[in-house]
Amino acid sequence: MSAGARSLHGLLLVDKPAGITSHDVVGRVRRALRTKRVGHAGTLDPFATGLLLCAVGQSTRLLQYVNGEPKLYRTRIVFGTATDSDDATGAVIAQGPPPDWDRLESALHALTGEIEQVPPDYSAKHVDGERAYAKARRGERMALAPVTVRVMRWDVTAHGDDWLEADITCGGGTYIRALARDLGAALGTVAHCAVLRRLASGPLHVDDATAFETLVPGAHITLMNPHVAMNTLATEVVREDGRAALRVGRQIPATVPGAQAVLVNGDGEVIGVATRVSAADQDRWQPRVVLLSPEASA
Repeated sequence: MSAGARSLHGLLLVDKPAGITSHDVVGRVRRALRTKRVGHAGTLDPFATGLLLCAVGQSTRLLQYVNGEPKLYRTRIVFGTATDSDDATGAVIAQGPPPDWDRLESALHALTGEIEQVPPDYSAKHVDGERAYAKARRGERMALAPVTVRVMRWDVTAHGDDWLEADITCGGGTYIRALARDLGAALGTVAHCAVLRRLASGPLHVDDATAFETLVPGAHITLMNPHVAMNTLATEVVREDGRAALRVGRQIPATVPGAQAVLVNGDGEVIGVATRVSAADQDRWQPRVVLLSPEASA
């Protein structure tokens, strides 16, 4: 669907450049599409580049159902220097010797699977009701609690005397900056994340993203059907009588298996999300999100 369609509704993949925030991208999309209703999923740090998923119009209500796992990042880790932010934008706080490459295989093994990870001080974690990065900017010392994250695999593509490049597949909530920091410690030195690029999130890939520079008012911008990114849910095609029931919040028959379903019309357009409930005679879908107005004809 395009920006000139009957209703501005869909997903937009953006290739975020370095040096701007994810919120800056949202602002750019709002101006380009001349709409205020834009949200995003999966925040990227300002120094990072790559895939940022934006939702436009009613699609913002679907973000919680979008499949964002696993995530794929490409990173360059530099050893021998630690920074207060664990990335190249921070102040240097420590220096160390060259890495012990003989430890690399065992170190990567220890940093794969479900691991306990201490988030960076410059993170969005809440500490005493405040974001950790706000405290870090004031120079306050913190002891952030470790969290369980999942790292599926490391694919090391190259390394030199004091650097390593790798593609990392991981679950949401994993800090690549923290992995860089911890890999440095495992190799007997210190390290930071020098380059970070998100290549993929679930079924979505940066190769299909729109360049940030092209997001200008008047540009032809095509929005993606949200159904593409909701591939972990069952799909229920809803006929006209079912759509009439949905408009007033009533349950409809469930004809496909699954605990949750994305509801689509005959053209494959997303019209809602529902949860399965059991009835005496037939399982039914209880609507949770309905994208049909009461008076609309689908």
